Amino acid sequence: MSELETALAEIKRGAEEILVEEELIAKLKEGRPLRIKLGMDPTAPDIHLGHTVILNKLRTFQDLGHEVILLIGDFTALVGDPSGKNATRPPLSEEAIKINALTYAEQAFKILDPARTRIEYNSTWLKELGATGMIKLAAKQTVARMLERDDFKKRYANGQSIAIHEFLYPLLQGYDSVALKADVELGGTDQKFNLLMGRELQKDAGQPAQCVLMMPLLVGLDGVKKMSKSSGNYIGVHDAPNDMFGKIMSISDELMWSYYELLSTRPLAEITQFKADIAANKLNPRDVKIWLAKELIARYHDEAAAEAAHNDFTQRFSKNAIPDEMPEVTVAAPAEGIAVGNLLKEAALVETTSEALRMIKQNAVKRDGEVVADGKLLVTAGTAVWQVGKRKFARITVA
Repeated sequence: MSELETALAEIKRGAEEILVEEELIAKLKEGRPLRIKLGMDPTAPDIHLGHTVILNKLRTFQDLGHEVILLIGDFTALVGDPSGKNATRPPLSEEAIKINALTYAEQAFKILDPARTRIEYNSTWLKELGATGMIKLAAKQTVARMLERDDFKKRYANGQSIAIHEFLYPLLQGYDSVALKADVELGGTDQKFNLLMGRELQKDAGQPAQCVLMMPLLVGLDGVKKMSKSSGNYIGVHDAPNDMFGKIMSISDELMWSYYELLSTRPLAEITQFKADIAANKLNPRDVKIWLAKELIARYHDEAAAEAAHNDFTQRFSKNAIPDEMPEVTVAAPAEGIAVGNLLKEAALVETTSEALRMIKQNAVKRDGEVVADGKLLVTAGTAVWQVGKRKFARITVA
């Protein structure tokens, strides 16, 4: 395999779509460092493993010798990205954005090499546009074109409001690519419209069109929705090692492979061998999941923390003889959560809510190895191993 083919294989690992792959190959053949852009709006102070999927891909380009640009969208965060939203996002204050931006860079450097990362803020050029520049930019597209966007189309069809400033967001993101003369822009699959806008505006500005690489959205702990803080199904980069370990161990064996592909730095050939060994009963899926948990904890904390979290998990769970196989149940719940008694009943771990409350009083109910003492507990979205008594287990996903 040639050097170019090897690089392309690394770039394509886990990618959902590349537009246009032939153009990307042509750019790589030029033999120069390409300008690789990733924009992140600092809408919250912390990032989770879902965010790191795209940061890992940025690191791949960095390791291949390309110029990595981490663009902090301090201006676009004032507008709010409407991608995938069914309502207008509430605006953030400039003070909140500044605070979040500082923590974003710090957390991103757990993956990226700070010495080889160029950080830019899009307020640098977007504030200078002024009213005249904004009007000229808005003239580049039509309302009909904006309504081609799936989320706008759905909101318009359902009679839901679309604020005028939301139409500006894709144009502003596209203009960022013009300002940076980006060769490649990375983003999630929900960003496709915005990413392609960059290609259009670059062509209009007489620049070569950027290539677009889209990564899939990481599924959260519930195995259903994309990982997000609002769904409560996330693993935070700043989560304590023991919490991170327990959360990773709670994911299903099937979901584990997606996490390996998108989050692990292990070679794909090694991951493929893991699958074959499990199929041949040469490996226990739990061991493979433990290796993943330790790898990620070592990356975001350190090796010692990973080993300590593993030991703690082993001590807690070996005492309870958690089986490798158990029923997997999904239970629907309102936003405020479901009463623990109702949860255990719906998961068939008890016959009645009265039995559930009685077992809780006897300290016979555990969630991920921890005793549940509150009979009034409301369980929100997420996945956990629940145990009632010594022999009843279920991996329950609250969605």
